[in-house]
Amino acid sequence: MFQVEMSASVRNTSGKGPMRQLRMQGITPAVVYGGGGEAVMLQLETKTLMTKLLEFYRRNTVVTLKIDGATDRCVMVGEVQTDPVRDTLIHVDFCEIDLQKNRSFTVPVVYNGTAKGVDLGGDMVIAHNEVVLEGRPLDIPDECVIDVTPLAIGDCVKCGEISIPENVRLVTDAEVLAVSVMKPGQKAAVA
Repeated sequence: MFQVEMSASVRNTSGKGPMRQLRMQGITPAVVYGGGGEAVMLQLETKTLMTKLLEFYRRNTVVTLKIDGATDRCVMVGEVQTDPVRDTLIHVDFCEIDLQKNRSFTVPVVYNGTAKGVDLGGDMVIAHNEVVLEGRPLDIPDECVIDVTPLAIGDCVKCGEISIPENVRLVTDAEVLAVSVMKPGQKAAVA
């Protein structure tokens, strides 16, 4: 799983006016929920936050928040609010997570190579672009890779054949087709 560190400081103000003032100073308000305690109001430098978010937003990422004067917190991005007209950050919600507890994550599947069957005129049909895996957050891979090069016409790879780490469990049905190579014009088997 992707890991990132970000600096933040505790925010003591709330409300529409003070938040607008923060944004004009180049600071984005944020909140951390979870962890069994009260929500913590934070503020982060907008430019740095935006750069980091562009790197990992919509990916499975554990963010270590280095909070001034407080203990570090391991979080995941919950919600990012942006201004629809100016495309600027308004607010970010973080959700604290326990790195020792198993959780389910949707992981993208990447298909590498060109199938032998495609070179011979077949059609490659991708049935799943992602799978659901369960495990501790730091054990979850960034992506699952399938080498489709050896696939001939009529061959397929099921989700259960995807290589995953030992301490991670596949939640997606193992018998569901991930990818297949078929004769041109042949209908795909729905699984």
